[in-house]
Amino acid sequence: MTVFEQMTAMGHEQVLMCRNDAVGLRAIIAIHDTTLGPALGGCRLYDYGSEEDALRDVLRLSRGMTYKAAVSGLDLGGGKAVIIGDPSIKSEALFRAFGRHVHSLGGRYVTAEDMNTNVEDMNWIARETPHVCGHGTFAGGSGDPSPVTAWGVFHGIRASLEVALGSSDVSGRTIAIQGMGNVGYHLGRFLHEAGAKLIVGDINHRNLARAVEDFGATVAEGDDIYAAECDVLAPCAVGGIINRRTLPVVRAPIIAGGANNQLEDEVGDSELLREKGIVYAPDYVINAGGLMSVNAERHGWPATKAMADAEGVYNNVKRVLHRAQADDVSTIEASNRLAEARIEAMAGLQRLRV
Repeated sequence: MTVFEQMTAMGHEQVLMCRNDAVGLRAIIAIHDTTLGPALGGCRLYDYGSEEDALRDVLRLSRGMTYKAAVSGLDLGGGKAVIIGDPSIKSEALFRAFGRHVHSLGGRYVTAEDMNTNVEDMNWIARETPHVCGHGTFAGGSGDPSPVTAWGVFHGIRASLEVALGSSDVSGRTIAIQGMGNVGYHLGRFLHEAGAKLIVGDINHRNLARAVEDFGATVAEGDDIYAAECDVLAPCAVGGIINRRTLPVVRAPIIAGGANNQLEDEVGDSELLREKGIVYAPDYVINAGGLMSVNAERHGWPATKAMADAEGVYNNVKRVLHRAQADDVSTIEASNRLAEARIEAMAGLQRLRV
């Protein structure tokens, strides 16, 4: 499919290809839908195998941000950016060049942290454009949104437990966290403090060692994390890890984690989950805490407001899971319907203003 064919199929408004050979910048900014407000979504730095892979990822991620904002009740649209490159090689010039491209969009897209980008990177972007969130608190930013994301996931897990197993209490439950980076670590902390038992998996042995020391976690080596005996499997790393290869070995009755695009095939894998009787908390519903954090920053609200908003993920996840049961559809289909209904309602209000 051509770029325009992919944009049409997924409903995108705009895709911007960005380059600056002097600093090694190759980036794509995708704006999916701005019906509800400016497109907000993080900037991901990743060494994609091809430009086609990068385009596919940014289109899917930006659409997910539209649905995330809509189902969470936020007045934001969906966007995303990817920088193609080695995450171990960063520079001020790279991010400032990217910031100039963001600024050229005049506020239609607001960027923030994502995979392999951090507060310092956002600080560099902020020197070129005000359309960035998650930069340092010294400059009026909210800093790292990972704790807020994890707090929302924690409450989404509680909601999933209540719907699937009859109680939202995580005490004594076993949670398997795949990926112990920023979000995974904070999620582990919240679960540990609430009395959960943790099984953890990560390709970074230092992350695993920290989880063992801080939380008394049990380590699952490699792909063993998927087959772990647990109440909840919580993917918190890269996307696409729930698929036709891993699903046959999953033993958890619930999948609820912080990673984006957890399903490799959104339609097919969500139906397989439904057939297997596994309750799946849609990624863009349960991990919306990070978006709530940067939204609070945009409005000048305190961090306590962001954490309070993230607790609302509990009700959002329950609403989706109950809707899926009532309509006899997958949880992804249920959440999509709820998001699309809100976007359509607000689009109608805009038409009345004309």
